[in-house]
Amino acid sequence: MNEYLKHDEWCIIEEGFTPENHRASESIFSLGNGNMGQRAMFEEHYSGKSLQGTYVAGVYYPDKTRVGWWKNGYPEYFAKVLNAPNWIGIDVTINGEMLDLAKAKVSDFVRTLNMKEGVLERSFVAEMSNGNQIKVEAKRFLSIVTSEVGVIRYSVTALNCKAKVSFTPYINADVANEDSNYDEKFWDILNTRSIHGEGYVISRTKKLDFHVCMGMKYDVFKAGQKLEIYPSMIEADKYIANTVEFDVEQGEELSIYKYAAVLSSLNHNKLDIMSKTQNVVSEAYKKGYNALLKEHVAAWADKWAHSDITIEGDVAAQQAIRFNIFQLNQTYTGEDERLNIGPKGFTGEKYGGSTYWDTEAYCVPFYLSTSKPEVTRNLLIYRHKQLQKAIENATKLGFTNGAALYPMVTMNGEECHNEWEITFEEIHRNGAIAFAIYNYIRHTGDQKYLEEYGLDVLIGISRFWSQRITFSQAKKKYVMLGVTGPNEYENNINNNWYTSTIANWCLKYTQEAMAHVKETNLNRYNEIIKNLNFNFVKEISKWNDIIENMYYPVDEETGVFLQQEGYMDKEQILAADLDPAVRPINQHWSWDRILRSCFIKQADVLQGIYLFEDQFDLETIKKNYNFYEPRTLHESSLSPCIHSILASKIGDSKGAYDLYLRTSRLDLDDYNKEVHEGLHITSMAGTWMSIVEGFGGMRVVNGKLVLNPLIPEEWKSFSFKVRFRGNLLNVRVSDKEVGVINEEGEDISVFIIDDEYVIEKSSSLVIERD
Repeated sequence: MNEYLKHDEWCIIEEGFTPENHRASESIFSLGNGNMGQRAMFEEHYSGKSLQGTYVAGVYYPDKTRVGWWKNGYPEYFAKVLNAPNWIGIDVTINGEMLDLAKAKVSDFVRTLNMKEGVLERSFVAEMSNGNQIKVEAKRFLSIVTSEVGVIRYSVTALNCKAKVSFTPYINADVANEDSNYDEKFWDILNTRSIHGEGYVISRTKKLDFHVCMGMKYDVFKAGQKLEIYPSMIEADKYIANTVEFDVEQGEELSIYKYAAVLSSLNHNKLDIMSKTQNVVSEAYKKGYNALLKEHVAAWADKWAHSDITIEGDVAAQQAIRFNIFQLNQTYTGEDERLNIGPKGFTGEKYGGSTYWDTEAYCVPFYLSTSKPEVTRNLLIYRHKQLQKAIENATKLGFTNGAALYPMVTMNGEECHNEWEITFEEIHRNGAIAFAIYNYIRHTGDQKYLEEYGLDVLIGISRFWSQRITFSQAKKKYVMLGVTGPNEYENNINNNWYTSTIANWCLKYTQEAMAHVKETNLNRYNEIIKNLNFNFVKEISKWNDIIENMYYPVDEETGVFLQQEGYMDKEQILAADLDPAVRPINQHWSWDRILRSCFIKQADVLQGIYLFEDQFDLETIKKNYNFYEPRTLHESSLSPCIHSILASKIGDSKGAYDLYLRTSRLDLDDYNKEVHEGLHITSMAGTWMSIVEGFGGMRVVNGKLVLNPLIPEEWKSFSFKVRFRGNLLNVRVSDKEVGVINEEGEDISVFIIDDEYVIEKSSSLVIERD
């Protein structure tokens, strides 16, 4: 852990500049608006260690696969979200000396991420080599109102001297991805233009022909008065800039306001992308800094009005949940069904920024309850549009008859993960995609989604399971061989309980979905069956045989569901017995040693119990939780939240709280010593789940909202908001009562601690707790 950030309810605050923390801070203080994002690198030149990262949604590069031993079925490339040209740069010189925090003497350094307003701020005093001292104040934001616009205010005040200050605002397209497989740069530059007070760069990806145009305009003010500028224009192959220079008296402030536009060919015609960029940046410039900031802050206020969680009495917990919600809201807005949520979002390059099963398993619950249904629907449609690619993925592995295997990692539906144990074996991802359809429908009641988009996806997935599962003559049961479950500290195992459980559920749910569509829209049902060439008698017969005869490993002595066959043959050591110096073990142990150990990277059996909780009694849940929690290292960001939810379910308030802190402050306190690579965006939705589904006990049962809350001893109260079928409910929990306000929508029936209540439109209800 690395606890260097100040606790605050609404802000992330770094006091004092420690270069060793800078890359971590670049991740933690990142900004985004759904359309683009950037790490919190400095505007001014910095020669120290930094990961310069600017990312544009949907723009990626197929980096050729690099493996030591090629296997049939491997993808040809790994999709990388590209480090795009850097538009935030403003080189600063003071009396001819370049400002560089790696070389200057720095004091009074404060970096603040204001999550309430969506603004990054920084201030410091720098002493140059000649003793000149200046104060710098910088403030920037990426507009969530006009998502192609970013704005910077950068001010320099001469403290102990007169100074000749120069600003060089620039756009630099000479960028590279740190994770490039072959140290290749991914951009060609098509056009650069540097003119009076503005500049533009058009870049094109070397493959796939994505175009990105960036433009800038700026103003300079001294003592609040706008100055005439007489810039030197700089134009190179991959770089454009203007340089302006002014004399500043001691105590005077010189400020540059830089407006940038970032447009991509995902949304604009390549032939006129330059003129469109000029229009966007000119409109932003015309509107001005204050107006852009005001509307941006107002838009964030609206987001918080629908998604905020408040915690009374625990600042660390409050800061953490808001940080997680903030990052989720600035990563994905749901406005574009072509986009999805990468594990690192706009904060780093690891994992390629591509789509994983994390979206369906973790992010869908968050967006279902905090956004309008269209947001989650677009996430599901994203997968529907890639169904044919999923069928092609399965075909490459030898499956037939329209079987669909959705990719572990993708940008366009093609599998692009090149580790065999993931690409070929971690097939449980198919189940997460099917479960997301079910989850969306049970929350929204939107059954029409099945006939419009869902049913053909479910049939493709079920066809895959029916071929992937085989019959064992020895067991007289159906088995699932050679898989990797969610616990990636096991590979090529047989009969992973979770994978078998979710596969079996898929076969059942697909039949329920077929029956519903047949009953409600027979013509559409017949159309789907015909298009898919579905052999009802033959295929359904096999599905039902699998459902009735699936093998699930169970330890006869304890009654615990076994993660896989042979798990109890391992030496049973508990996580508490490990030397903290070897954690995380994937950074210290050989892979051979990890695979032979009993240690669990992330929730596996418990992932299944979480999803299908209603199928198990409380004693079964307790038994499995108490067995697996001590063996789980939580060295995946996706793990602690599931355990926290189940700890709340069984009444273990302390365990639930400790796990909540781990998941919520995973990046802020750098539990896994990797935050310098980027944030764990998708697992942040799990933090929200830990409170709402864990402490709040929120479930949907038979179309009704159910609340069975638990409050940690450390909290005086907590509150959260959920959207449910047209209603917006504000739920507040203390040790004495549970209150619900029906803020939007008609009368609604809600179960609270086992009793049903009707909460009328625009009214509230308070229930005393025993």
